[in-house]
Amino acid sequence: MMFTNEDLKKLLWPLIVEQILAVLVGMVDVVMVAAVGEAAVSGVSLVDSISILIIQLLSALATGGAVVAAQYIGRKDTGNACRAAGQLLFVTVLVSLAVTAAALVGNRPLLMVIFGHVEQEVMDNAVIYFFLCALSYPFLAVYNSCAALYRAMGNSRISMKVSIVMNLINAVGNAFCVFVLHMGVAGVGIPTLVSRAFAAVTMLILIQRQDNVIRLTDVRQLKPEGKMIRRILAVGIPNGLENSIFQVGKLTLQSLVSSLGTAALAGYAVANNLATIAYLPGNALGLGLITIAGQCVGAGEYRQARDYTRKLLILNYILAGVICVFMFAGQGALVSIYGLSEESGQIAKEMIAAHCFAMAVWPLAFTLPYTLRASFDARFTMIISIFSMWVFRIGFAYLFVLLFGFGVLGIWYGMFIDWIFRAAVFVWRFKSYEKRLPKMGKLA
Repeated sequence: MMFTNEDLKKLLWPLIVEQILAVLVGMVDVVMVAAVGEAAVSGVSLVDSISILIIQLLSALATGGAVVAAQYIGRKDTGNACRAAGQLLFVTVLVSLAVTAAALVGNRPLLMVIFGHVEQEVMDNAVIYFFLCALSYPFLAVYNSCAALYRAMGNSRISMKVSIVMNLINAVGNAFCVFVLHMGVAGVGIPTLVSRAFAAVTMLILIQRQDNVIRLTDVRQLKPEGKMIRRILAVGIPNGLENSIFQVGKLTLQSLVSSLGTAALAGYAVANNLATIAYLPGNALGLGLITIAGQCVGAGEYRQARDYTRKLLILNYILAGVICVFMFAGQGALVSIYGLSEESGQIAKEMIAAHCFAMAVWPLAFTLPYTLRASFDARFTMIISIFSMWVFRIGFAYLFVLLFGFGVLGIWYGMFIDWIFRAAVFVWRFKSYEKRLPKMGKLA
């Protein structure tokens, strides 16, 4: 076997810890902003919807680089793996700089186009937070790329350690700027910028270490190479389009939520924030599958790739099940942390309860596709995901909210239908995994 149980533990547990830290710090951010008022919570929530879109785009490109690098490692071709590392950094930094420029120039007009005419106080908070987040995108691109390369090597402890420090800087900075300096929304944005800059510089230094299988040793590695970039983009572009259009769809739904009033928007924001806890195991295991399946496919071990995927899916269900039981039982206590109004709090609790039951299909819809992407099947996952998003999640959400009057819960009912469709299709695709891989799974 290419990965022993000890190898899997070393790879996966740091990823889970890193995901937990990211979500906990995100929750702390919302709690701290809640002390400023519901308008601030809503403003940050609107910008976070855009930031997630950009983060997903950068992460998708990093995934493309990680898949290529992992397959080269599986083939024991470290030279090309290092070349892939340089090209990944070149592409992600270039894209992030373009996005940052657009965000800084567009800012308020862009927010108004996306979200319409929300309350003035909400928009003012969103403008401040969006400006500060935009400055951090290039740093985030560097951190994500280097972290993905370390994961491709099977070393996730490095990114976990840097993530711990980064999130500590963010959390302590938030507390100081919000409660001591009383900076409002800016008190959350500035620590985010500082912490991401620290993480980027640190990871850029670490990726140059001589004992790394993949490393950057010369600035000439950043010189564009068309063939290598195309290999990265073969996974990165479909994955990026899938994630970006997915987030655009969520922004469309955010506009629908904002039309239901501030109470619905605040309750929806908190429910979304808490729901990410249930996604933690799947997101972490999915990142692990990029390394595991990628190296197996690179080595031609297709059956092992399939078996590891099944093993990690079972683990995903166990961990997610435990989380959902505790979330369902403690929904009241969790929502109370945010200090919402009674109406907003009730909305959040109803959404969390529904979400806990729907998680029964989430791993098949979102963790399983990581193996397909690691096998250069990203185009298929992109097509299915985009189709399902717009037809089921968005289509049914508008139907449930505008025609049947289900309120904000109708948006999640549409989301659950989307999950069921994805799960069914991806399971069907995975059943033919070993037959298709010899034809399409390996690097040219």
